[in-house]
Amino acid sequence: MSDRTTHWQSVYATKGETEVSWFQASPTISLEMIRAAAPDHDAAIIDIGGGASRLVDALLRDGYRDLAVLDLSADALDATKKRIGAAASTVDWIVADATTWRPMKTYDVWHDRAAFHFLTDPHDRAAYVERLRTAVKPEGHVIIATFAPDGPEKCSGLPVQRHDSASLAAELGPEFALVETRRETHHTPWDSTQAFQFSRFKRRG
Repeated sequence: MSDRTTHWQSVYATKGETEVSWFQASPTISLEMIRAAAPDHDAAIIDIGGGASRLVDALLRDGYRDLAVLDLSADALDATKKRIGAAASTVDWIVADATTWRPMKTYDVWHDRAAFHFLTDPHDRAAYVERLRTAVKPEGHVIIATFAPDGPEKCSGLPVQRHDSASLAAELGPEFALVETRRETHHTPWDSTQAFQFSRFKRRG
């Protein structure tokens, strides 16, 4: 088990869903960007680092039918399955590290609000982008949210790499065109604030 996996298994084994700083009762910006990217409810969507996020719940309520959630922590995914109930059987749950995972299919939308900013090593970021390129269809969309340049320097005791849309574009390369970028002031469960940025890219056909 990698150090990353051990860390996140420990986090989710010891903390409840609302006891982590990144908890969102309603993932509004993610939903709006996914709806804009994929109005067809048959679109294949994967949430990277989805963990205990409520995004998959919201996508199921929206009527999306081809969903996958990837996370390092089996405990986090188990908590989400339990929360969702019977509908969990329609979702593809993937326990994997996004830097070493081997995608078995391609997706119309790749969404990540949790994983990329923890990749402080350029080699890890390159490995992540390699998987992304394998997994995202031509003309598919990539939505990545990270801490903004003025956001926290650490999260969950780990250092993070902060980004804006330009630095994300440089990581993804010229085959991905920036479509939109938005800023969010995230309110943690204990009412501190964190600066996030969301960027949506479209893969050139």
